[in-house]
Amino acid sequence: MTVSQCKGSFVTFEGIDACGKSTQIRLLHEFLRKNEVDAICLRDPGTTAISESIRRILLDNKNSAMSSWTELLLYEAARAQLVEEEIRPALAKGAIVLCDRFYDSTTAYQGYGRGLDLDIVRRANEIGSVGLTPDLTFFLDIDPRLAVARKREIGIAEDRLEAEGVAFQEKVRHGFRELQKAEPQRVSFIDGHRAIETIQLEIQSIMMPVIS
Repeated sequence: MTVSQCKGSFVTFEGIDACGKSTQIRLLHEFLRKNEVDAICLRDPGTTAISESIRRILLDNKNSAMSSWTELLLYEAARAQLVEEEIRPALAKGAIVLCDRFYDSTTAYQGYGRGLDLDIVRRANEIGSVGLTPDLTFFLDIDPRLAVARKREIGIAEDRLEAEGVAFQEKVRHGFRELQKAEPQRVSFIDGHRAIETIQLEIQSIMMPVIS
């Protein structure tokens, strides 16, 4: 396959913290580039200078007094900047955009995790995404207790949301599962408890109709 054979597609990766998203995005990006597919990797919140500044505020443990509504709006602000500055231009050029999280994370974390009104969260997501919807989403599902063990094993310090604990992550996981059930054609369920290579092969298989 070549770049000219591909059209712009927006692919997102979702799941609780330490589910393996970053590793799978990196491997998929390497696979696409080896096959001469124009692809870029982004993260939400982040990537742009403005969005990274907002990310630091959101994840800083010193900001424990932040209200859930402020948290929601900051995520949407960072996302809107990312869409306008990076995602839309890349899609317009025909690239495949791989993004570590998007609005499904906001629904899962702020909606199901924080308990904010889901309809309000949905409307906020429409604003923050500037109307953009992923073409394909991979939901990597793992047990929150395994996620905690992974972070401890490699010595990763917990950020403000990760510090909420296993019970919070269970709510978030439930949220992701509900989203996948509601949109099975867009959101692919990926069992994250398996070997990294096995997971990547499944992701590549699902991606083939997008890049061929």
